[in-house]
Amino acid sequence: MNELTTTQAYWLGHLFHASSRQLALSAYAEEQGLDLAALLAWEQRLAVQNIPVPPRHRPMRFVAVEVAS
Repeated sequence: MNELTTTQAYWLGHLFHASSRQLALSAYAEEQGLDLAALLAWEQRLAVQNIPVPPRHRPMRFVAVEVAS
């Protein structure tokens, strides 16, 4: 793999940081003052360039509950 450019490393670092903190990209972008669209675009761009990107943290939307009778 070729060395990353400064810009690639910057965005990849943010993607890894969000993943390691188990934050949704939207929450991470807001917390860091980043443009969510740019973060998503760079995630896609890096993947297309065959640069491994970390998995996104996707919070559970529904929680299973058990009802006692």
